Amino acid sequence: MARRYDSRTTIFSPEGRLYQVEYAMEAISHAGTCLGILSNEGIVLAAEKTVTSKLLEQINHEKVYRITDSMAVAVAGITSDANTLVNYSRNEAQKFLFTYNEHIPCEQLVQKLCDLKQGYTQYGGLRPYGVSFLYAGHDEHHGFQLYQSDPSGNYSGWKATCIGQNSSNAQGILKQDYKEGGMSLKEAKALAVKVLAKTMESTSLTSEKRRNFTFDFFTNYYFFEKVEFATLSLVGEKVVFHSYTVSEIDSLLKEENAQALQAEAQNST
Repeated sequence: MARRYDSRTTIFSPEGRLYQVEYAMEAISHAGTCLGILSNEGIVLAAEKTVTSKLLEQINHEKVYRITDSMAVAVAGITSDANTLVNYSRNEAQKFLFTYNEHIPCEQLVQKLCDLKQGYTQYGGLRPYGVSFLYAGHDEHHGFQLYQSDPSGNYSGWKATCIGQNSSNAQGILKQDYKEGGMSLKEAKALAVKVLAKTMESTSLTSEKRRNFTFDFFTNYYFFEKVEFATLSLVGEKVVFHSYTVSEIDSLLKEENAQALQAEAQNST
């Protein structure tokens, strides 16, 4: 039945479904994991880079992009589609800044991008954008904000969320460990490392390695070469976006590893 109604995005199936949009969402489920965590002191964005070959020259910023001084995004899906939408977002943000001499509110920029994505599900001859976004931003009206959007053009606000591979497993960990009363930025970074360790364990390791799994595995070069990490925080009254280098990710993982081993030793006693 689906084959009769999935040739165009403008055709509804008898069940009221748009199959091309669903196919675009399915493509995202095969992309590397991206997660965002909102804390009282800022936002953490973390993403897994898909390394197709060890001969491929690594790009520093493949999954996390800076949009403005106070906004950044993490992407999961088709990278070429993401590049187009990131450039569109940057242009819209600069147009608003030029017109009103102030930064565009976070949700307004999210709405503009989602309006564009929704249009590609409504007109013939177009295909949906095969990419989902996590938006991390700050403005003077609502403070720090975290949003997620999908190829249909829908978006929603979150305290912590995940897109890409194993997103359901990651959501389960976030629901269990996220502190509703608010988290510090340090706690949010620790939770992001934990989620990535668990999700990458199930996708990157063999069953034999899983049985012998320890957190020390993720302090090796292979792990922090596959991860992008960034934070958006306030330093004084200024919003600062910080993208972690490989050495900084290595230091962060070693610190979290030491704390995890210490907690394990305390629990065993």
